[in-house]
Amino acid sequence: MSQVERDIQQVKDVTLLRRMADVLDVDLGELMALPQPAAARVSSRPRRGASDTLTSTSVAEEDDMRRRQVMTVATAALFAQSVGPQSAHAGSAPLAELEDLLLYGTSRALPSTHPTHQTVASSLKASRQEFRTARYDVLARALPTRIATAQAVGTVEESAGAVAQLYNLAVRLCIKIGDNNLVAITADRALTAARLSGDPLIIAEAQRMVSSAWRRQERFARATDIVVVAAEELLADSGVPEADRLATRGDLYATAAYTAAKSGDRAYAHSLIDEAADSAAAAGRTSGQDDGVAGVALHWLSVHYELGDAGRAIALARTIDPAALPTPERRARFFTDVARAFDRWGKPESCFKALLAAEKAAPQEIQRGVVRDLASGLLRHDRTLGGVRAFAGRAGARFD
Repeated sequence: MSQVERDIQQVKDVTLLRRMADVLDVDLGELMALPQPAAARVSSRPRRGASDTLTSTSVAEEDDMRRRQVMTVATAALFAQSVGPQSAHAGSAPLAELEDLLLYGTSRALPSTHPTHQTVASSLKASRQEFRTARYDVLARALPTRIATAQAVGTVEESAGAVAQLYNLAVRLCIKIGDNNLVAITADRALTAARLSGDPLIIAEAQRMVSSAWRRQERFARATDIVVVAAEELLADSGVPEADRLATRGDLYATAAYTAAKSGDRAYAHSLIDEAADSAAAAGRTSGQDDGVAGVALHWLSVHYELGDAGRAIALARTIDPAALPTPERRARFFTDVARAFDRWGKPESCFKALLAAEKAAPQEIQRGVVRDLASGLLRHDRTLGGVRAFAGRAGARFD
């Protein structure tokens, strides 16, 4: 408590905040609702100046209630600084309920009505749609109950298949929100359930999520190997329709290419993305759809950026029609990658325009850490970029 009061210890997670609220004997919601009172925190004690003397007796006689009020305000201020302004949009801990599910099991998330196969099918459809339309707050609140429901319906294999698909979405949600610890846990849950389901396509997607978890721990070689092996195993499985095998193989190789690019392996990244493009094109010829081709193009954009080829990334971006991208999430991701490339290329105005386009496509996408970092960097151009401070505030960037 003393360390928090003296700005030595920062309150950076909800668990610690709850403990502080218990000690302070205040409601957690009341604590979070307090403003960020930097001035109040400064003025809560007399300042020590050249002519001031503050005896140990006067400190000891501080009113207990006043101290608790001061501590409450200080805790609220420190916590608000640590999560940033995005808490106004996404809540203080958007994944808290998912975290509870992972730690304590399904009992807290069980549905109030008797679930059916139709309930599970509808929840899967809704979850996919919420992710595609970048309604991450809605998805975060709904996933725990949907996972608990899926665990309670059908045979072991049926239940596991639905649970794995929901956990695959949970991994992607955790990546969007930036919680690396939950990325690793949810990816493990996804792969465990997927293997129990026995469905090769669900297993392959779960392996892709595990690869993402390893990549975020900077284990690039392992992350690349996971998806390359998965892609070749899937391609050899004649029990899966050819179009599905090719499309999923394209996704796996695109993920591998991005990881290789992050490790700086230019030749391998180019080789892998070429394989991804070939698979996506073949899948399109088989199915008559070209969604996978567009997905690979977005990964090509990321590969160019990660390899430091900002100019090539922008040249590629100019060949992509964002209106033709199938979902708001993809459009926002496209504009964010374009913004990153313009930032690296030293073109702040173009970077800002791309970020505004990303926000228009999917407002919650700008809560991602990469956007906050870009917005923070653009603040130095505040005088020439009208509206950049307001955007940075919406993105949750810190103002020094």
